[in-house]
Amino acid sequence: MKALITGITGQDGSYLAELLLSKGYEVHGTIRRSSLINTYRIDNIISEYSNSNKLKLHYADLLDSASLSNLVTQIQPDEIYNLGAQSHVAVSFKNPLYTTQTSTIGPLALLETIKNADKKIKYYQASSSEMYGGEGEVSLNENSPLLPKSPYASSKVFAHEINKIYRESYDIFGVNGILFNHESPRRGETFVTRKITKAIGRIHHGLQGKLTLGNLKASRDWGFAGDYVEAMWLMMQHDKPDDWVVATGETYTVEDFLVEAFNTVGLDWKQYVETSEKYFRPNEVDYLLGDPSKIKKTLKWEPKTSFKELVKMMIENDLNEAEKELTLVKNNLLKPTWEHPTV
Repeated sequence: MKALITGITGQDGSYLAELLLSKGYEVHGTIRRSSLINTYRIDNIISEYSNSNKLKLHYADLLDSASLSNLVTQIQPDEIYNLGAQSHVAVSFKNPLYTTQTSTIGPLALLETIKNADKKIKYYQASSSEMYGGEGEVSLNENSPLLPKSPYASSKVFAHEINKIYRESYDIFGVNGILFNHESPRRGETFVTRKITKAIGRIHHGLQGKLTLGNLKASRDWGFAGDYVEAMWLMMQHDKPDDWVVATGETYTVEDFLVEAFNTVGLDWKQYVETSEKYFRPNEVDYLLGDPSKIKKTLKWEPKTSFKELVKMMIENDLNEAEKELTLVKNNLLKPTWEHPTV
C-alpha cells in the first residue's frame, strides 16, 4: 500500500506516518521548500527508514496545484491524507487570504487529480470541529449545522463540502474526518495547550516568570493526536466513504487545563497566569463538545488516552525540554532572553 500525506511534518502527519509505516505502507510526504529545515517531528522515522524505500519526502505546495497533480501521477498512491493547512485559528484572522487558499485550493486540486486518475484513490480530508462555531452547549455530531466563526473554519467548511460533492458526483472514496481538538508533545508551541505546558516547564526550572493567555473560559473536547490518527486510518478502511466525528465526548475549559497542568508540578496557576485581550479572538468559539457515537459503534474506535494522561504526557515532555534549555543557558551555549528572569 502507498500513502501520500500532505503536512507530514506537522503533529498529525508525523503520528500518521509512524502508524502507516508500522502497518507496512510505503509513505510519501510533502514538504515545502524553505531556508530552514523543519522536519524535527519526523526525524526519528527519517533516521529509522533511511536505508529503505518506505519513506519518501517530496517538495510540493498546497497553493501549487500542478505540483500536487504531478506528484499524485508520479506516486500513484492508494490513499491520500490531506492534513496540510495553516491551522491556527487566531492567525487566520491576521492572514485570512493565505489560510483560505491553503485550505481550499489544495483539496480541490487533489480531488480533481483523483477524479482524472486511472486508478481508484481514497482521499481523506482533515475537517475541523471549528466548523461548528460552538453555538450553545450541545454535543455535536456528523449532522449538526456548520456555523464557522473564523476564516480558518469557513475554509474548512468549503473543503468539507467540496469533498462530499466530488464523492457524490464522481464516485470518489472521499472521507471527511471531523476531528475535535487533539494535542500532544508535538503540538505547535503557539497553540494554547502546548503554550501552557511549555511555560510550566520553563517556570518550574526558573526560566520564565509569567504566562499570558486569552479566554480561560473557552471549553474544548481535547484528545491525544496519536489516538486520532488511528481513527483516520480506520475511516479509510471502511467499506464506504463517509463523514466521521472524532472526539472524546468530554469537554474541559482552558482553566481546567491550567489547573491540571500546574497541579502536575505542584504549583498554583493563579500565581503565574495573566490574561490579555490581545489573545482573545475577534469572534470567540466558546464551547465545543463532540459526539463520537458513530465512529465508536461502526468502526469500533475508542480514545485510549484520558485528559489527565494527555496533560501529564505533555508536561513531562516540556519539563525535559526546559531542563535541556537550562543546561545550555548555564553553559553559555544559549543566550538568555527576557523570559529568563532568574538565570
